[in-house]
Amino acid sequence: VQLQASGGGLVQAGGSLRLSCAASGISFSIYAMAWFRQAPGKEREFVSTIGPGRSTSYADFVKGRFTISRDNAKNTVYLQMNSLKPEDTAVYYCAASFRNMILTAAGYSSWGQGTLVTVSS
Repeated sequence: VQLQASGGGLVQAGGSLRLSCAASGISFSIYAMAWFRQAPGKEREFVSTIGPGRSTSYADFVKGRFTISRDNAKNTVYLQMNSLKPEDTAVYYCAASFRNMILTAAGYSSWGQGTLVTVSS
């Protein structure tokens, strides 16, 4: 299983970014996909997940600002991030699980390499 995250960068507060995660080596359409993030000195935390049936879940701190989506034809999951805040600065990781609606990092066995998002004030 390979997960390749991209789309991170430097953005001003209030700006937007779209992260992408391309998967290979799995039957993408039957996997739940998720985004986690890890800020310096902090533990990895759940951001959002989308199931095979496109059900979604979000952490409270991103509700209304971030949107997760998936394109099964492209084996890709996206995270559209709007109204970014400096506290959103972190390395964002994508992950895959055969189980749906898992909100903890321990529930995911496949991880991408991470993409850095920096939000300046």
